[in-house]
This record gives sequence, C-alpha cells and structure tokens, in this order.
Amino acid sequence: MNIPIGSPIEGGFFAGTIQLDDGTRYGLVVAPKADGQHADTLWIDEYKDAPGAQSYNDGLANTIAMADAGSALAQWARSLRIAGHDDWYIPSQDELELCYRNLKTTAEKNYCYARSGINLSAVPPTRPYTTTLPAQTTAKPFTENGNEAFDAAGYWSSTQHAAYSDFAWYQTFDFGCQDCSYTSTRLRARAVRRIPIE
Repeated sequence: MNIPIGSPIEGGFFAGTIQLDDGTRYGLVVAPKADGQHADTLWIDEYKDAPGAQSYNDGLANTIAMADAGSALAQWARSLRIAGHDDWYIPSQDELELCYRNLKTTAEKNYCYARSGINLSAVPPTRPYTTTLPAQTTAKPFTENGNEAFDAAGYWSSTQHAAYSDFAWYQTFDFGCQDCSYTSTRLRARAVRRIPIE
C-alpha cells in the first residue's frame, strides 16, 4: 500500500503491512488512542489458558480465542465500535512489533538484545533492531506528547507463550523491548484492525 505511515485510514491510522501464514497481506490500522486504548489490565485471569491464541501474526484469531476463554481485555476489543467499524482486536506479537517499528514515539536508543526486531510477518520482513533503527516516527501525532502516541510502557499482544500458557508476549514503546510476562500482569493495550490488500 502506498499510504504514508500514520495516515488516517479506515477508522484509525496506517501502521504498515502484515502477512499471515497463508500469504494473505493486510494493511494494519491502529485505533485512535481516545477510543481504542485500554488502561493497564491483565491479559486473562490467572492460570487460565486461551487455546488458539498462539499466532505470531493473526491477532484477530488470537483475540477471538482469548475472548472465548473469558479474557475481559479481548472481549473489550471485540466490543469496540469506532468510526463505523466493529472488527477491532488486540494485535499479535508481530503486528505489535510493526506498530513499534513504524510508529516509534521517542528518539531513545532501541533495545538490541537477542531477536528483538526480527519480524518475518512484516512486509518486507525485518531484521533485529540497531540502536538507531527504527528511528522515531515522522508521523507527528505519534511522536512524544502527540495525541495518538503510544505511551512509554508495555503493551499486551494477543500472542500467548507457546510453551507456558500463563505467559503472553508484550512490547514496550520506550525502547522496544519484546518479552513475555505472566498473564495476570497489568499492561496496557491498543486495538487494531486490518484491511485487505489486493
């Protein structure tokens, strides 16, 4: 899609292109902060499993699985009605990484540990972060103190840890750390939706 990152589109803001396992590509749309950000909350009640919420690139499928397992966070996302759209969800790990990479709030150095920044679902696929790449976004509403800026905090993805069901993946938006935490931890969340690319 030849749409500038951060541009208003389809009820939110364009965050980049993601590819699912079947090769289908979508434009990722981040919800407006005022309507589509959830305050710090748990992923799901302690020790509950969400079978089917382990995709690294299909946040919609993950969120449906979370909601079916009783996650209040996922149920909140699925209940959103923003600008006439009702297909919002919690981004998967790779979708959330795409948000950080393209809509990075600050000019802080990036977290360069292990595989942070590798995103095989991004179009094009990305390599690990360097201290300076990704750089702060040029989309002004998403820069520090902008109305749409991600907070310098951890945001939940909808991707449950593959080996430990009481953990799920998150990403910080100050310097880009990707890690997992107990699903009973309280972190923030930002809803997204996706649009087909022909």
